[in-house]
Amino acid sequence: MSKNRNPIHDNIMKMLRTASKSSGANIWLTTANYLNKSISTKRKVNVGKISNITKKDEVVLIPGKVLGGGTVSHRIVVGAYSFTKSATIKIKNAGGEVLSIPIFVKRYPTGKNVKLIGG
Repeated sequence: MSKNRNPIHDNIMKMLRTASKSSGANIWLTTANYLNKSISTKRKVNVGKISNITKKDEVVLIPGKVLGGGTVSHRIVVGAYSFTKSATIKIKNAGGEVLSIPIFVKRYPTGKNVKLIGG
């Protein structure tokens, strides 16, 4: 299924494609396509950018890695493939949540009101 032979990555890809088919939500298939790109083109987004383009209590999905650059000024829910330690701390200190993609998909199965950033 994947070029990189990472079983965790492969399981997430399979789960996203299954979620897209079962819910009809295109956001999961789009996320899978972005995650399947080469490592040099994978998305990396700083928490400062996320904070700047979101409002309080918004739900966002990053098809890649969340980095700790910048500050978070309000509570947000962020789902991503991975987070740096500093990004996790900043989001949680602002009252937000960090979710792995499998947990994120379970919580928001239809993808409704989810903002895709970096995709």
